[in-house]
Amino acid sequence: MDGRLPLSGVGVLVTRPAGQAENLCRLVEQAGGRAIALPAAEIVPVSDVEPVRALLAADWDLMIFVSRNAVEHALPLLPGGRLPLDCTVAAVGQATARALAAAGREPDLVPGGRFDTEALLAMEALEDVLGFRVLIVRGVGGRATLGETLAKRGARVSYAEVYRRERPQVDPAPLLAHWRQDIQVVTATSDDILQNLIELFGSAGRELLLGTPLVVVSERTAELARSLGFGRIEIAERAGDEEILAALCRAVQPAPGPE
Repeated sequence: MDGRLPLSGVGVLVTRPAGQAENLCRLVEQAGGRAIALPAAEIVPVSDVEPVRALLAADWDLMIFVSRNAVEHALPLLPGGRLPLDCTVAAVGQATARALAAAGREPDLVPGGRFDTEALLAMEALEDVLGFRVLIVRGVGGRATLGETLAKRGARVSYAEVYRRERPQVDPAPLLAHWRQDIQVVTATSDDILQNLIELFGSAGRELLLGTPLVVVSERTAELARSLGFGRIEIAERAGDEEILAALCRAVQPAPGPE
């Protein structure tokens, strides 16, 4: 070992929304890398909150929060600004579970493994939901898998869409001017962020972007990346910052050759 840190001299494009990237940037820099923040998604409240407020105040057997954003944007709309105590509360992942706990309500259901929708659906507690009144708290236009699967199992599913994602207005020209020197790996922690990056960079930056190793947090996003033309893709074991860091370290190693 030469004592070098695993990301020494590596520029990492961190594309999480503003306010959600600080810890990952800190970990990158502790590993010797340079974190370059370029928020590729903006999380904003929905414009009309009254229908959502009514849904959140109704009686439910199960409330599922799909993200930390869902918790943070739902909280001020809940009766008394407090999470319910009289129904089962589920979190799709650990970050969501931590947000619920910070808001005063430990979730009853949190999946293990990859902490994703499929892992939540595989939990024994959600196998028999016939007749359950289920509210899924999410962003506008979220994935259909969770609700559709629960509905097929007999649940009555509704959605409280408490935030929406927008593509920020960003000029990528300064970044593209020194791309090869400054950026050695890119992160995209959701399909939306990946699509936004493609649109933000446009035709001028597409080749540079596609030619840079990419770290994602799900096989779904990896499939999208392949369809867009990315060459080197690393999938983090989970969506946590430490797992993303480990994937970043793998992404900057020489690609394995054919067996």
